[in-house]
Amino acid sequence: MNRRNALWIAAGVVALGFLIALEIAARHYGVRGPITNQVREVIFPPKSGPLLYASMALMMVVLTWRQRFVAAGVAVGIDIVFALVRWVFDIHTPHGHGFGNGALLVILGCAVIAVTRRTGQDRVLLLKGVGLGLLLVAGRKTGDAWLLITSKTRPLVLDPYVATADHALGDPSWLVGRAVRATGTVGAHVLDYVYIQLAVAAVVVALYQLRHVADERRFPRHHLVRTFLVIGLLGPGIYMLFPTVGPIFVYGADGGHWAIANLWPETAPVLQTPHAIPFDEITPRNCMPSLHTAWATTIFVHSRRGPRLLRFAGTFWLIATLAATLGFGYHYGVDLIAGVVFALTIEAGLRSLARGWDRAGIQLVAYGTVVFTALLVSYRYLPMEMARLPWVFGPLLVLAMVSVIYGYARTTRLWEPVSAPAQPAEAQPALA
Repeated sequence: MNRRNALWIAAGVVALGFLIALEIAARHYGVRGPITNQVREVIFPPKSGPLLYASMALMMVVLTWRQRFVAAGVAVGIDIVFALVRWVFDIHTPHGHGFGNGALLVILGCAVIAVTRRTGQDRVLLLKGVGLGLLLVAGRKTGDAWLLITSKTRPLVLDPYVATADHALGDPSWLVGRAVRATGTVGAHVLDYVYIQLAVAAVVVALYQLRHVADERRFPRHHLVRTFLVIGLLGPGIYMLFPTVGPIFVYGADGGHWAIANLWPETAPVLQTPHAIPFDEITPRNCMPSLHTAWATTIFVHSRRGPRLLRFAGTFWLIATLAATLGFGYHYGVDLIAGVVFALTIEAGLRSLARGWDRAGIQLVAYGTVVFTALLVSYRYLPMEMARLPWVFGPLLVLAMVSVIYGYARTTRLWEPVSAPAQPAEAQPALA
């Protein structure tokens, strides 16, 4: 067994152990864990049908075109059968989509085919495709379990600290919130769709990156899905260290009697010494950093190498996601700054891991880590100073984020292969 295969096996064992630990933790709080929820979706209505079909699309990058058409047809056929059975027996699906089971069954069927009907490199490639598809699904279920744990284990939230620090940026959540409300239902529906279907957008970019896998019989060293999953794995750990729920809950109507006041988005909170406050055991502590911003940033970064339409889509998804996170009151402005730094630091680390660590990569990851840590520390211990001197700390926050963006762009540009200049043609002797 070579070193690369050993790493794959070790990663699989760690991932399985992590899922089992989350399953046990969720059961401790009286709810189903990620493993149980995923197994249920083989039969029961899935929480997200589009995500399951997006996962199947990722898996199909290892198949031939004929095999893709067969797999897609089988998935749709199974879903039609499921829909007919639910209609005949009057089975309602109020808490899930009425489709998606077929896609999950096709992914699992391909795993069985890989083990029983494939050998050698063909088996390895198909299993990698299945693993890629299941990782996206498992990432969603893992995230749900993580969010439950944050709400149960962190009774106090630090929103007053973040809201105070956000004065340095001019309270952008309140500004964008009023702007989104002014657009009416159309603008809200568009932003809501963008916000919810972020994973599907990531799959579209990933499919472009992985379009040659079936022909080349191998995956590229680095692609979007790797960064997407690592952000989802590490982000909730920061939630545990810095629990916040968002302005719509602490300063808005969605917080109910737990809210400090019903101010969002009309009136920004007054400046006063912040302190941790208790909150319910239902709302996830999932604000710091903004992982939607982090994911949208990686989609933008990875779409830069695509055609013009894909680059346009990546830019639109980033802008719309930023507008949604602020405009719906899910995040403060400082969350977004932390999310951008978080995303680029992880992206730099994974790119360095794929290509081999060098001095530039180490420096970039170290710098991004220091900036991210400094941001969180300042939000927690310097919010009053930031609010009282917005013309100092506001530009400093933006400058810190821009410095990481510049460092990432400059470093990755050095990593790009340099094309050799075309050699001039040698002069040919004239014919007599």
